[in-house]
Amino acid sequence: MGASHAGQSGTAATATRVEEELIAPLASLGFDVEAVEVTPAGKRRVLRIAVDKDGGVTLDEVADATRAVGEVLDSSDVMGQQPYTLEVTSRGVDRPLTLPRHWRRNHDRLVKVTPHEGDPLIGRITASGEDSATLDVSGTAHEVAFDDVKKAMVQIEFNRKRPVEPDEPADSDAEEDL
Repeated sequence: MGASHAGQSGTAATATRVEEELIAPLASLGFDVEAVEVTPAGKRRVLRIAVDKDGGVTLDEVADATRAVGEVLDSSDVMGQQPYTLEVTSRGVDRPLTLPRHWRRNHDRLVKVTPHEGDPLIGRITASGEDSATLDVSGTAHEVAFDDVKKAMVQIEFNRKRPVEPDEPADSDAEEDL
């Protein structure tokens, strides 16, 4: 291997090394490393790291993750001598659902599932496990085995009415008239 890792594969190798170094320190803060990308940007590089955790990630938690990542990178030679810009973000809804934890974290969200064979399904995740998820598709439960999924993406819903929690006041219709 060694010298054959040049150009694009060199940035992929760097991303893999960065991810390996970050998994344990970020896990100790409760985060999963979802993606690491190294992109050339002129004389610099941009290092993007996406993190996530059960319940989602707040802005303050992204700041905590950024500090932890900075400490790991400062004490490591993984990024070499070339300058880089660090960006730590939360996992966006535009990323495909590829692991059981992605399905679990998107419980009750609308997803579009494209299977390896057959027609795509659009349904709401009602349950998920290690090997499959259950979708409510127009009132009918559909079991989707992860091995059968070619691609799965969360669908953006702009006007979804969410259930009101018992200790929360109901939305007033008057606000909609403004």
